[in-house]
Amino acid sequence: MQLKRLFSSVYAKGTEQYLKTQKRYEVARTVLYFGISISLFIAGYLQTKSRVNLLTVVAVLGCLPASKSAVNAIMFLRYNGCSTQAAEEIKNHSGSLKCLFDCVFTSYKINFCISHLAVRGNTICGFTEDVNFKESEFYKHIQEILKSDGHKEVTVKVFNNLSKYIDRLSQMNALEADEEKSQAIIETLKSVML
Repeated sequence: MQLKRLFSSVYAKGTEQYLKTQKRYEVARTVLYFGISISLFIAGYLQTKSRVNLLTVVAVLGCLPASKSAVNAIMFLRYNGCSTQAAEEIKNHSGSLKCLFDCVFTSYKINFCISHLAVRGNTICGFTEDVNFKESEFYKHIQEILKSDGHKEVTVKVFNNLSKYIDRLSQMNALEADEEKSQAIIETLKSVML
């Protein structure tokens, strides 16, 4: 638990640098879990001079959480967060918008990596640095999630051009704020992010 606090106390889900710190945490946890299993196996072998002992069973069972941790590490290693330059420019223009950085949404067929999302009322805008981003599939996927959580008539638009996205952030800042609705949408989005 201390390891989790060490890596994620500053960078919670949806904050800048989240993916970067989560990668470190998952890799460190995986190495630690496999290290424990290997050390138990070696201790049992050194003590009994045989692989057939109770510590070998414990070491093999310890490979289960280690393997799960390895899968999580691989998932996080596949994605990069928002670039530093884009993040600085976005922070300068996001104003009072509810925002999420380093968003990865998974579906059965495709995973969607979005560098930044901003929410104001029923409007969600995002910026992606992924050149192969599949907009139409993302819109379908996110609309289903939002509808299933009771958010109806939400407008979603994802930009891959930073200057157009920043212009849209300025327009969204001028919209009337519905903080309660914005926060509810943010919570829904966080619940389905990697």
